[in-house]
Amino acid sequence: MSIQYLVKKAHENAVNKGWYEEPRSFGDVIALTHAELSEALEDYRDGRGLKEIYYEGEKPCGIPIELADTLLRIFDFCGHVGIDLEAALAEKMAYNESRPHKHGGKVI
Repeated sequence: MSIQYLVKKAHENAVNKGWYEEPRSFGDVIALTHAELSEALEDYRDGRGLKEIYYEGEKPCGIPIELADTLLRIFDFCGHVGIDLEAALAEKMAYNESRPHKHGGKVI
């Protein structure tokens, strides 16, 4: 499965489920994407395992699911605005390979 295929499928599903009946701002998209990462952090804080998937009824939950939701939000947006995410990923990965060890010196 290619990244472009996943982008296309994620966006098609979002359209089919009605998520484009009203416009969203770029800020809305970023906030929704950030929310998925925050949900992953909350599962971690609640002691869930990094690979653990659990269910609330039939709904899958857990850190892997929230990370997948993050990607789906990104894929959907890229499909909506026509970003070639596969090409962007390849370009960024190639650039990152050229960077020095622990570049930037940033710490948490």
